[in-house]
Amino acid sequence: QVQVVESGGGLVQPGGSLRLSCTVSTSQFNTYHMGWFRQAPGGRRDLVAHISTGGYRYFVDSVKGRFTISRDDARKTVYLQMNQLKPNDTAMYYCNRASDIPLAVPLLSWGQGTQVTVSS
Repeated sequence: QVQVVESGGGLVQPGGSLRLSCTVSTSQFNTYHMGWFRQAPGGRRDLVAHISTGGYRYFVDSVKGRFTISRDDARKTVYLQMNQLKPNDTAMYYCNRASDIPLAVPLLSWGQGTQVTVSS
């Protein structure tokens, strides 16, 4: 079974930065579109950013200009660089294989996620 492992979360002050990493245990990673999702307490798990196999990037409006998504197929890893963090970025962050934009349907079992807390 393909496993997803996220890391890199933590507590950061408003305006700070974090870099999340997600490694996928598959030899087919280079064929996967990948997405980062987040879920705040009491909220839905929503797409934040998406990167296609060809490197096309999509961001939701609330993170455009602040977050960047990248991938390293040799390392089977996708990254989310988060800058200018705001308190409302506080959430559990998950990555997953996803179908292409615009649907970006998650396709694998979820990992444990990594908690991001933005607070002074």
